[in-house]
Amino acid sequence: MEVAHVLYFMFLGLLGGVTYVIINIDGWEGLTSFDSCKRYVIGIIVGFLYDGLYSDYNFPNFIMCWVAGYMGISFIEGLIDKFTKKEE
Repeated sequence: MEVAHVLYFMFLGLLGGVTYVIINIDGWEGLTSFDSCKRYVIGIIVGFLYDGLYSDYNFPNFIMCWVAGYMGISFIEGLIDKFTKKEE
């Protein structure tokens, strides 16, 4: 596993997280809020995981890693909400 290769995909995951934050923030101060920083970190983790699961260094993997960084956060939060939801 090449370090530059892993960092490339981690950066793409971060870009997905940053894109999500920019689209959903109310003001500039939202870029540094705790929730935004949490999304950045999760985006980096998703990029790292994607590096281990992808097939080759090419354009579709670039797009898919960015999308995974963008949407993976919502997917993870949805799973957490589903499994921690108390039955009424």
